[in-house]
Amino acid sequence: MADKEPVVDRPEAAEEEEDASAAAAAAGEEEDTGAPVAPIVRLEEVAVTTGEEDEDVLLDMKAKLYRFDKDGNQWKERGTGTVKLLKHKATGKVRLVMRQAKTLKICANHLVASTTKMQEHAGSDKSCVWHAADFADGELKEEMFAIRFGSVENCKKFKELIEEITESLTKTEGKEGEDGSSTAELLEKLTVSEGKSEERGKSESTDSGKVNETKSDAAPAE
Repeated sequence: MADKEPVVDRPEAAEEEEDASAAAAAAGEEEDTGAPVAPIVRLEEVAVTTGEEDEDVLLDMKAKLYRFDKDGNQWKERGTGTVKLLKHKATGKVRLVMRQAKTLKICANHLVASTTKMQEHAGSDKSCVWHAADFADGELKEEMFAIRFGSVENCKKFKELIEEITESLTKTEGKEGEDGSSTAELLEKLTVSEGKSEERGKSESTDSGKVNETKSDAAPAE
């Protein structure tokens, strides 16, 4: 009686079967059935506004801004970013706007008035100092700013452009100052948004002339 032949595993055969299965799976994945694939989420196009659509850019430079802290009697850094001078197409008003580079929060937002006096900072030919009724925190506040540029040329250009604007205002307006309430109202309309619209609540007191509103941009941390 002949002995039965022992069953011997063939590794080559197993590998061939695995290769065949992998090839079949790959072919199935690459095969285009022609069936339409609907997107899981539909994204609608959203219009983004900056608040600068009705203004022409007169100046756009990188700089570092400082604010003088009266309580501490010292300069504090307000933010590093881009400072702009924007001229409104309808009113002709020019405002200074500066936002922090990373957070895009407003660190300065005020009109250039006929009384704006730009002075060189003592000990630095790259810096300028001036006073302004600023609206960056959502209400008019008298601030003393200092701005530092990366070069003497940029600082000179900034200072000269401010002086040209103030001289032009003095000639056309025939007055030395602007009413605070009208300035607040105009700056409220020109406040730079952060890419989305926000509902603002506004209450105006006829006795004190103060304007309070919901801030569209939080003040940068000091």
